[in-house]
Order: sequence, then structure tokens, then C-alpha cells
Amino acid sequence: MSGVPGLRGAEHIGLTVPDMAAAVDFFTRVIGCHFVLDGGRVADPALMRDVLGVDPEASMQWSFLRCGAGPNIELFEYDAPDQEPFPPRNSDIGGHHIAFYVDDMATAVAHLRAEGVEIMGDVQLIHDGPASGSQWLYFRAPWGLQLELVSYPAGKGPQGGAARRLWHPAHPDR
Repeated sequence: MSGVPGLRGAEHIGLTVPDMAAAVDFFTRVIGCHFVLDGGRVADPALMRDVLGVDPEASMQWSFLRCGAGPNIELFEYDAPDQEPFPPRNSDIGGHHIAFYVDDMATAVAHLRAEGVEIMGDVQLIHDGPASGSQWLYFRAPWGLQLELVSYPAGKGPQGGAARRLWHPAHPDR
């Protein structure tokens, strides 16, 4: 097998946010993640330039959240002289989103609406193919980050045979 020896899975997703307190509030109160640690503020020009690849005059604070059975989320709030103030779109290089698996799409969407979260369109249902029965919906964090709810109770991926299916939070070892 090729790849990184000992690979176990995605451990965390790192996101830069404009306001740490507001982002922690959104991910804990609205999404349901748990705050785990505050890493404090870092202002080390060599680290910024050589390790993180940002302006040496930048500083940042960081925190970690745990979100159910999926990967952790590491949040960064940078103060940098050359910072872009808007997140990339999905079509931009480096564009991204995080999908959160839910058991009941209708209940989850109702919760987001009750919290005043911007919903992007309607719940989409995949009717055919290996993802048949999957539901998904995009929404935005208050600072514009695109996020997604997804649900596929019957699994997703090739059916039968030795083909590997996509990871499922309810059945992580299948």
C-alpha cells in the first residue's frame, strides 16, 4: 500500500476566522461542537514566515474544538498586515467547505433556521448512483465560510464486492 505510513485519518481541519470568540460561539452553540483548548496568542516572526508561511509581522491566537465523531477543528484568528478579509468561494483555488453529518436533515435545517443561519438553497437529494439517498444542504457561518449538512443513512459508495465505502460517522470501522 502506498501513502503515509500509519495513516489513521483526518485529525483536524484548520480554519482562519475573523473573530475567535464569535467563531467559538457559533461552532459550540449553533453547530454543537465542544470547546477543548485555548492555545493562546503567538507572535514569533520566524515561525510566522518559515513555518506558517505568513507575513513575519503577523500574530495569531488558536483554539481547538471537538465536533462529534469527526475530525477536530482548529481555529486561528490572525492579525496580519496583508490579510484578505473574505473567504474563497468553492470555485476559487483553495476554496473549501466542511460537511457535518446529521441523522435527521429536516430537524437539523430547522435548528439552523431558528438560529438565523443563512441557508443556501434547498435540501438536495441524490436519486441515482452510489450516493443514492444522500441529502445535502449548504449554509454559511456568520463570516461567510461555507458549511454543509449531509445525511446518508444507507451509506455512500460502491455497493457490494470488495470496494471500500466512504467513512460514516455512525459506523466508523465499516
